[in-house]
Amino acid sequence: MKPEDTKIQSLGPAKIQNPIITRQGDSPGFRHFIDNNEFVRVNPFVMDTADSCEPREVTFELAGPRSKIYFDPTKLKAAIVTCGGMCPGINSLVRSIVLQLHHIYGVTNVVGIKFGLQGFIPKFGHDIVELTPTLVEGIHGRGGSYLGMSRGSQSMEEIVDSLERLNLGLLFMIGGDGTLRASRAIVEEITKRGLKTGVVSIPKTIDNDICFVSKTFGFQTAVEEAAQAILGAHNEATGAPNGVGLVKLMGRMSGFVAAHATLALTEVNFCLIPEVEFDLEGERGLLKHLEDRIRDRGHAVVVVAEGAGQNIFTEEDLGRDASGNLRLGDIGTYLKKRINQHFEGKNIELNLKYIDPSYLIRSVPCNSNDRIYTGFLGHAAVHAALTGKTGMMVSQWDNHFVHVPVELAIKNRKKVDPEGSLWRSVREATGQPHMVNE
Repeated sequence: MKPEDTKIQSLGPAKIQNPIITRQGDSPGFRHFIDNNEFVRVNPFVMDTADSCEPREVTFELAGPRSKIYFDPTKLKAAIVTCGGMCPGINSLVRSIVLQLHHIYGVTNVVGIKFGLQGFIPKFGHDIVELTPTLVEGIHGRGGSYLGMSRGSQSMEEIVDSLERLNLGLLFMIGGDGTLRASRAIVEEITKRGLKTGVVSIPKTIDNDICFVSKTFGFQTAVEEAAQAILGAHNEATGAPNGVGLVKLMGRMSGFVAAHATLALTEVNFCLIPEVEFDLEGERGLLKHLEDRIRDRGHAVVVVAEGAGQNIFTEEDLGRDASGNLRLGDIGTYLKKRINQHFEGKNIELNLKYIDPSYLIRSVPCNSNDRIYTGFLGHAAVHAALTGKTGMMVSQWDNHFVHVPVELAIKNRKKVDPEGSLWRSVREATGQPHMVNE
């Protein structure tokens, strides 16, 4: 990665005095502005082979208010859209953006696009909602999404047509990897047309798998709720002879929720994640180790991320969803069936309880930590957007809020390192062995 890879695109020079300056009674600390030359290191140094292996510092722009902004707040119209699946904290983030636009910058014309990117497409007939401080006053205490969500690929040309018709100067996009890719395509279409519409994204995924984001909002709430499901599974397992609690958690490609929930409640004996292969059969397979655990202790708890063990299934069997993602095989119900079959074949009594709390977890209100976090993200997004920055997302990195180019964030996916400290801690907490037959 080179220093130019982290450069943020801009709509033009910022020439308008930030209205924060004129607010009466504000302390000097409140009027502190971030200079465009303030950065946060990505890594201490990155070796650049194109320049004779000389180390060059790679940095992210520090987020926060600037003394000059690009847009005239009194003439600006902004929109917010929430895309993908549910996640704790969406409503809190929408509220944060609306209040920051209205009360800090004086942007009073803010609308919400209903049901994701479908809301831009006329054929779907979704209404547009006027978002006022009064309307969003209490939505941060609600789960789900006030604006609604949707998946699926939509025409970028039609979306930008709608941006023009609605006379939108700013678009805030809240979503995961697919939404970030859509935001890049929207910016490309906007640029091709020579429009002056800014697009700022806020990464949203329970899985916590977006690169250059220390932690996505909703993740802490998800881990907290998942730990309660694991506690229920443990109570079920210990409450019956030869009891097994099997819990399936979110995590299509990355097992962060399963790993952290396992550490949050160390009653788990086997944690299965997408990044670490395991065998079912054989002397070192899961079934043999589970059988040994039942014989020795009389109960067990198994946590499996939804994307674990996908080598069992074939792409031809699964197909792809509306967003183009490969459909996952249902590893939870598959394990339930195979575990029961294994113990029946051994004539061993088994009481297995299968718990899939995924839809309950992702639709709950966020906890206090995530509510605070979404507040910071909303503020940072608005500061960046009013300055004319576009094609970027706001992120927390090295305990600072920063600007990250969307192009950089979607190049790879963040995953649990099988050789790293997180997975080592999971192995130590569960005591599970390496479950691959050599």
